[in-house]
Amino acid sequence: MKTNIVYNDDCVKILNSKIDKNSVDLIFADPPYNLSGNGLKWKGNKTGGDWYMVDEAWDKMTAPEFLKFTRQWIGACDRVLKSKGSIYIACSYHNISESMLVLKQLGFKINNIITWYKTNAMPNMTKRIFTHSTEFVIWAVKGSGWTFNYETLKDINPEKQKNGNKKQMRDFWQMPLVQGKERIRGEDGKAMHPTQKPEEMLKRIVLASSNEKDTVLDPFAGSGTTAYIAKKYNRRYIAIENSLEYLKIIENRLKK
Repeated sequence: MKTNIVYNDDCVKILNSKIDKNSVDLIFADPPYNLSGNGLKWKGNKTGGDWYMVDEAWDKMTAPEFLKFTRQWIGACDRVLKSKGSIYIACSYHNISESMLVLKQLGFKINNIITWYKTNAMPNMTKRIFTHSTEFVIWAVKGSGWTFNYETLKDINPEKQKNGNKKQMRDFWQMPLVQGKERIRGEDGKAMHPTQKPEEMLKRIVLASSNEKDTVLDPFAGSGTTAYIAKKYNRRYIAIENSLEYLKIIENRLKK
């Protein structure tokens, strides 16, 4: 089985044909949220620049199609994950139920649901509901004896006790949407991937649930943050991305 590789193909196909069974220590998945719709945009936004709602073909499925898709890709991840391995799944309130259902049906244990509080969340355009400022990351494990580097997380936790001592990392993470130099943009200044995840988020996950030389896999590699962080912290990586456009972003990022 090859590691430190980026596949340009369907993740279910690659997981079932190119990745050995029970071979991966950690999976981070940022699957489609199935939220694409009417192409809403907000130009001239004062809080974070021009804003465009996700409107991608890969993010448009009916409810039955989306549940079937969730079963397929999580099932394929279950095949390659080690018995003591961890899987983290990024989601919002719109699609958390499908992932939770499938994980439980496959016998996974839910250790945490991490709340990501987006400190620079986009304002609400309709003014008819509370402003959405959170997403979630499900952490699930297959069996006992999973990796959890407790002391490492205390070391990198930006929060401290009142006396300045290190503090346990909680399941509530405050960090902004990706912006500034970290945001990968095209020549037109527009973000090249609509749902790029913060490097800080992947740093915490990779350091928490894997060790050096472990294999970290991302079935929806997107802009390549998982592979980039895995490589930075001396882990082996396997990235799978169906889009050739995004594949080029990942390859350029890893070269740097």
